[in-house]
Amino acid sequence: MPPAWTLDQQRGTAMATLDDNEIARARAELTHWGEPELNPLDALMWRTERPPADSWTGVVVMVLSETPSWERVKAAHRWGVKVAPRFAERVVEPIVPTGPPMWTTDEKFDLDYHVRRVRLPGSGSMAELLELAQGMAVTPLDRSRPPWAATFVEGLEGGRAAYLLQAHHVLMDGAAATQLLSRMLDRTPDQAPVGMPDPTDRPQVSRKAATGQGFRWQASAAAKVLRESARVVGQVAADPLGALRETSAYVSSVPRVATPPPRAASELLQPGPRTKWRFGALECDVLELKKAAKAVGGTVNDAFVASVLGGLRHYHDRHGATLGDVPISMPVSMRREDDPMGGNRFTGAFFSAPSGIADPAERIRAMHDRVLRVRQEPALDIMNKVTPLMNLAPTPLVAAAISGLNAGATLTTSSWQGLPFETYWAGSRFERMFVFGPLPGTSMCAALCTHEGVCCIGVNVDGDVFPDTDVLWECLQEGLDEVLALGR
Repeated sequence: MPPAWTLDQQRGTAMATLDDNEIARARAELTHWGEPELNPLDALMWRTERPPADSWTGVVVMVLSETPSWERVKAAHRWGVKVAPRFAERVVEPIVPTGPPMWTTDEKFDLDYHVRRVRLPGSGSMAELLELAQGMAVTPLDRSRPPWAATFVEGLEGGRAAYLLQAHHVLMDGAAATQLLSRMLDRTPDQAPVGMPDPTDRPQVSRKAATGQGFRWQASAAAKVLRESARVVGQVAADPLGALRETSAYVSSVPRVATPPPRAASELLQPGPRTKWRFGALECDVLELKKAAKAVGGTVNDAFVASVLGGLRHYHDRHGATLGDVPISMPVSMRREDDPMGGNRFTGAFFSAPSGIADPAERIRAMHDRVLRVRQEPALDIMNKVTPLMNLAPTPLVAAAISGLNAGATLTTSSWQGLPFETYWAGSRFERMFVFGPLPGTSMCAALCTHEGVCCIGVNVDGDVFPDTDVLWECLQEGLDEVLALGR
């Protein structure tokens, strides 16, 4: 179980008050990060990736309060890879698709390859930093190595620095990223690196071994199906009418969940090639967004998505165009407390988002109702049920199917809670974290991550669909401002 963070709210900034022994125990959990094999969802993302148009790689932009020394940055990485050895492992696929790919230690792991250092050539603005990050994002990762790359960026205005992490989605989703950072980051600028585990031999897995493990995985999956079938038979015998109602509800729910809604009729939102990624960043106070959401009966996520939809409305107004509802894809977390850390534990929900509603309060309420309705669908987990079967099909067919499914959405949004307390990395305070997700068939991906009481919103768009991104960023800010005004 993760440690219970004790927060001192009276000091203005929430601070973690764990002692060194508690921190060491928490960090020891990272040696068991994830599972030996990719779970079915991870495997599907790994096998169907065709960057940059159908990429499953994102970039995290972390802003540091000051510039640490390069030696301290390298030392932090050497220590971090030992604490979380998954980051020194690569993915190995079976010779034939008998089962999911597996993780194996990269015997040729070279930290200098994965970690680079650059200095911004201009004024060191946020716009310049994001331009660097978006170029990094569309550069494919070397799939024969651990699927991540990092860039330490110097020269930001005000003497600050940044850390850019490009990582494949198979490493972690948003919730897993919070698990990682809560254990890796320090609580004070001069904290000693506690929690170093004893050296352990990580397993070596060949393609042949992965193939053999795949056959064992199939046998285990078949046994699981038999157990589930026996459970269903017992349920039917005990309550045939109840089982019939449950089955009927599930079957009728499948088309509502698995069928993307109609594409947006707007001429400004037609699908693009998704080869030009453009990044923008917004932020606001967490308490302000909570207050605005509560004022009209919504959640923080409802208010966040409604602000993005409002920004799209303003963008259409600027161009003299009309915007109705747009199809949206939204991940719904399926992570349980007893799940292993790392990897991905979510299912995708597709539905029409209420961008056709001009009033921000009504838009938030409509968003709340639609999300609630989707979450109550009996077949919400249908993708998780069929994913293991999809992984047995030829990769080109599965890739085409996934690309077609994702192309049904114009917008992807996600939100999760980050770290509420002050943290440090390489001696510098970790001020902001913006996450820029990929564009898996969509024209825009907006992600909200809270950090130290700030909502950090990272937006990635297709530059061919939105050629005037300066106008778009202004419109998204207007959409956020009109939502925040509801709580004032």
